[in-house]
Amino acid sequence: MLAVYATSGNDETPLAGLKVGQVPLPTPPEGWVRVKLLAASANYHDIFTLKGFGVHPIKFPRIIGCEGVGMLEDGSKVVVYPFMTAPDYIGDETLDPGRHALSELTEGTLAQYFIIPAKNVVPLPSTVDVTSGAVLGIAWLTAYRMLFTKSGLRAGQTMLVQGSSGGVSTALIQLGAAAGMRVWATGRTAEKRQLAQSLGAEKTFEPGAKLPAQVDAVFDTSGAVTWKHSMASVKAGGTIVSCGAHGGFELPTDSLRLFVDSLSIHGVYAGSFHEFQDLISYVAAKGIKPCIGKVLPLSQGEEALRLVFEGKAQGKVVLTADSVAA
Repeated sequence: MLAVYATSGNDETPLAGLKVGQVPLPTPPEGWVRVKLLAASANYHDIFTLKGFGVHPIKFPRIIGCEGVGMLEDGSKVVVYPFMTAPDYIGDETLDPGRHALSELTEGTLAQYFIIPAKNVVPLPSTVDVTSGAVLGIAWLTAYRMLFTKSGLRAGQTMLVQGSSGGVSTALIQLGAAAGMRVWATGRTAEKRQLAQSLGAEKTFEPGAKLPAQVDAVFDTSGAVTWKHSMASVKAGGTIVSCGAHGGFELPTDSLRLFVDSLSIHGVYAGSFHEFQDLISYVAAKGIKPCIGKVLPLSQGEEALRLVFEGKAQGKVVLTADSVAA
């Protein structure tokens, strides 16, 4: 079967280890199911794998991809929850010390067929199309938890999204607008800022710009490169929620302001299974169409990852089992 996989990890030239080619068809163990790919998305998580960074040691070669929509043997369409835990673990899946996402200790979803525990598949609502469902497992689940579980925001309050075209950033803008927040966003170009406005942002700014007022919560997806601005942009008693570090892992935090102004800082890595179910219901009920900038066939996996790595994607990049999105 055709798959997109990493043959090695290299921090300097991550795409050098990226390959698209034939691999053996997977056989599901007891309690798992084999899923025929319909659509899956590329994430920066895949770039970290190609860099050789992982929560767990990475065994190469490794099929990448950690979210997607597929079809079971009975013809039903399902969307996959990306986290797996120890068999006896009970509770929030993201807090299990041994938890791992698809493509970390198992093969990922960027293949014509992939396997996953049966308990990790959720029926795809008929009102959610395949390409929309394909982006919910990582980027949108992360954004959902950031906004609805960790930020403490209420409708009418103001939020700043650091970024306006990435997968999590566009999800935050769309979810925030749908929930009645006043959404502000930063963007490196006029085109990216216009995209944010088209998705529901009330105001947009250049990166690092002084805001007209401090906000109730900041959502930081980049890490070191935007952190000082995030700290400066949140009001006393406000919240910063972080989910990414492609701009650097070491955060230059102003600890004086942190405790004097009683700031709250939360980290988010995707979300729980129950949050995933709630996200799917929310997207279906609100009729939200996730921002997808590019749809490519699986055979063009190298191009998809290049777009993510270079930051050229306007929203999510989705790979389908063929050249036409289902």
